Amino acid sequence: MIENESTSDNNEYLIKMENNLVNSETIDINDQNFQKMMFLYNSALKEIKTKMEILQDELKIFSDYEPIEYISTRIKKPESILEKLRRKNLAPTYGNMFQEINDIAGIRIVCNFKKDVYRLVEIIEDFQDIRILNRKDYLKKPKKSGYMSYHLIAEVPVNFSSGIMYVKVEIQLRTLGMDFWASLEHKLKYKNAKITKNESNNLVKYAKIINSIDENMLTISNRLEKEQKENLMIEAADTKEDSNKKKIFFKL
Repeated sequence: MIENESTSDNNEYLIKMENNLVNSETIDINDQNFQKMMFLYNSALKEIKTKMEILQDELKIFSDYEPIEYISTRIKKPESILEKLRRKNLAPTYGNMFQEINDIAGIRIVCNFKKDVYRLVEIIEDFQDIRILNRKDYLKKPKKSGYMSYHLIAEVPVNFSSGIMYVKVEIQLRTLGMDFWASLEHKLKYKNAKITKNESNNLVKYAKIINSIDENMLTISNRLEKEQKENLMIEAADTKEDSNKKKIFFKL
């Protein structure tokens, strides 16, 4: 399927795709070339989702740590891709689609607490085979709409029969509360042009309330975690003391 002998360079790969697809060719969402492009993004999503599921199992089994609540993926609709190119004042070509749009493929990782989000970001950034191109922390600096999340734009390696190709994927990490708000806000605001300014202001207010709940839940979690560690230390000390007493008794 893939003609390019060296797939380390995205532009070279794109130019040498089957049927002589070139950067300047106009996108036709109904033709086979577009389906090939979607195949690339779907393949990258499978790769990153599998990697995150393995990480999820590893943390649970080896560290008794379960930061991930659930994982979901999505591919941008063809109409949305063309609309984004138009908003960016870019010609609707495959080259611009591949090089200039970073969120065609997206994976969302929903965590329990904010600390889990930052811990997972560190782990993802340490993956040797993933290239991080950009990062945006909307947890520390939310959007004006109230939206909170952590975004990474990453290039994910996909193994094909002729070699490896890096495909861009947007990785979103957020808490359960943030995901609840973002999902409903999208349905209410972006799917409905008639929403009022007052209603938009209320959505911002609700985002702040959810953030406050997140912070309070994290405080409780940190306290319980601290107490658990202290109890384990006390139990370990008591066990050691009992062991020493038994040794002394045995000597007598």
